[in-house]
Amino acid sequence: MELPAAFKTKYQQLLGTEAEAFFASFDQPENSGFRVNPMRPTPTDLDLSDPVPYTHWGYYGKVSGHSLDHQSGAVYSQEPSAMFVGEVAHPQAGMRVLDLSAAPGGKTTHLSSFLQQTGLLVSNEIMPKRAKVLAENTERFGLSNTLVLNEDPATIAKAFPVFFDQVLVDAPCSGEGMFRKDPDAISYWSTDYPATCAKRQREILTEAVKVLKPGGELVYSTCTFAPEEDEQIISWLLETYPQFEVVPIKKTAGIIDAKSEWGNGDPSLKGAARLFPHLMRGEGHFVAKLRLNEAIGNSSKYHRQPSNVSRDQSHLFEEFAAEYLNFKADSHQLLAFGDQLYLMPEGTPSLRNLKVVRPGLHLGTFKKNRFEPSYAMALALRPGQFKYESAISEDDWKQVVHGDTFTKDDLPIKKGWVRLFCNGQPVAFSKVVNQTVKNFFPKGLRFKAL
Repeated sequence: MELPAAFKTKYQQLLGTEAEAFFASFDQPENSGFRVNPMRPTPTDLDLSDPVPYTHWGYYGKVSGHSLDHQSGAVYSQEPSAMFVGEVAHPQAGMRVLDLSAAPGGKTTHLSSFLQQTGLLVSNEIMPKRAKVLAENTERFGLSNTLVLNEDPATIAKAFPVFFDQVLVDAPCSGEGMFRKDPDAISYWSTDYPATCAKRQREILTEAVKVLKPGGELVYSTCTFAPEEDEQIISWLLETYPQFEVVPIKKTAGIIDAKSEWGNGDPSLKGAARLFPHLMRGEGHFVAKLRLNEAIGNSSKYHRQPSNVSRDQSHLFEEFAAEYLNFKADSHQLLAFGDQLYLMPEGTPSLRNLKVVRPGLHLGTFKKNRFEPSYAMALALRPGQFKYESAISEDDWKQVVHGDTFTKDDLPIKKGWVRLFCNGQPVAFSKVVNQTVKNFFPKGLRFKAL
């Protein structure tokens, strides 16, 4: 790989005798990985012989985006080093967690695996198109405790002062650690680019710290080697906000201490972690974890988002629920966006004046005189929560994801909604009439399975 001359000069000076091994690593194949979803049965066809040693649920290898495992949300493809970020965060059940720069969703889905549908996970992305992809990935993973927002950090800080137990800032960066995976990133690198990114990172963190509760944790990560965006950012953070202290990160499998001499010399910087591709099986990353000992700013009493479901909408959903659901949705957690119905996570704060992409679990759509369940609900419900479920073959699954109708002679009802499973994994809802399985797989997600 042809690296910029200025990049090579910079890291020859910084790494000394290690530099040649570092440069040579860019010519090695990238490492692919995936995580299994602990809220799904583990697929039996996956090769789980090569686990990523520093993380829960992570494995080296590739998974096809056109496979049952991927479509059903049983797996999520993620670069192995990126898995270390979610592992360092490791939120506890019941926490309020903010993933501030969340698209496309790898870290959000990892955080959710620890939360296990408890607490509140606010997953935010400032770019509208990327926020839509983020919402699709949270739905595919079957998340019901997650809000997806499309906001800037300042608006988030204003809406949620002193609110979260944990904040993850996977900061926009110069991307040096991704050169091997994405060679196009080299084209927009320059000697000044890390400093430009560092300015933006300080602006983001200035807002992010305002939403943390005392005792809360801030996890900061980048996919760059640049000290300006890594140790020097944490040095700035500690100098600007002495309320923070570094929480030492456990390192293994070639992950090393951050370099305090690349920052302000504070020995506590060694508690942060660096992932170098010449030392471990993954791309370049930096991760730091900090604890807030005293609130920054003032909290305000938060108000819960009220339900706005009309009497007619409530009646239609209750009719559907009585016929099909084996659980009762709390009416106070129901929220209508036009003709779309959502189940908000418990304790959802007011969403007023926020750009909301997904205010919880999408339950379905109100049509004329009826309620139609959503693809998201089909993936999110646990087995048995829907009254009529049917196992289908892999050949049938291929027809479902392609948008085709097929026949089946052992359906649980003659007419109505049935939740389809394949190899134990949820696939979609279908409307059945006698032995005909009508297709309701989302048109925008359909594909031809191999």
